[in-house]
Amino acid sequence: MTLRVLTFDLDDTLWDNAGVMERTEHGHFDWLVATLAEWQRSRGETPTPAIQLDEYRQRRIALGLQQWARRGDFSWLRERTLIALLKESGVNHAAAQLWAALAMAHFHTLRIQLTPFEGVDAMLERLGQRYRLGTITNGNVAFHQLPLSRLFEHSIAAGEIFAPKPDPRAFLAMLARFGASPSEALHIGDSWQEDVLPALRLGMRAVWIAPPEAQTGNLPSGVTRLTNVRELESFLSHQAAPSRTKPQ
Repeated sequence: MTLRVLTFDLDDTLWDNAGVMERTEHGHFDWLVATLAEWQRSRGETPTPAIQLDEYRQRRIALGLQQWARRGDFSWLRERTLIALLKESGVNHAAAQLWAALAMAHFHTLRIQLTPFEGVDAMLERLGQRYRLGTITNGNVAFHQLPLSRLFEHSIAAGEIFAPKPDPRAFLAMLARFGASPSEALHIGDSWQEDVLPALRLGMRAVWIAPPEAQTGNLPSGVTRLTNVRELESFLSHQAAPSRTKPQ
């Protein structure tokens, strides 16, 4: 069947996410600790003991294990963990909720300060003239705030619908939005476990964005390995011409 839908992972597929997360992790946490203490001093209060980054990380992981349905809803896990830690440090409940929400707003401001791989914007612009485009991510980037989002019809944050990849429900939800069958769709992502395998199991085709040093062996039918997403356009140029017509 003719390929007409392309779905993309985001982090480490359309941009390098390692530096983004390191900066965002430290940035929103350091901002919270410093700004909260300053606010308390401005009110004539003795600042409560500063919460610790290592404990924040450990506690939100533990919360994800306890709240299994929310394990991929990273913004929820972060905010709830911050509320708990702030309250334990002596901040009252209302203030803890306020400051956790402000910290997460700062988190999302930092999280969208990223740069897509060179040439990706133009490539997606061209592909969008031939295919219908969507995104499926386990991350919590505020994708709608990125200029790149204008090129996609649909976007799914899998953890926020309680179906983090490799759960197939996020893929099924995306196919339903497009009114497409699995055989009409190709998923592109950097994770073998979270992108390639669930797509294959549903009958989709997949492109695995794997670094040159990755040991791949013999790839199963339906999987193509590329070293960078910018190679996708050349690969697709050799495929059957798509039909972008929306279903009636």
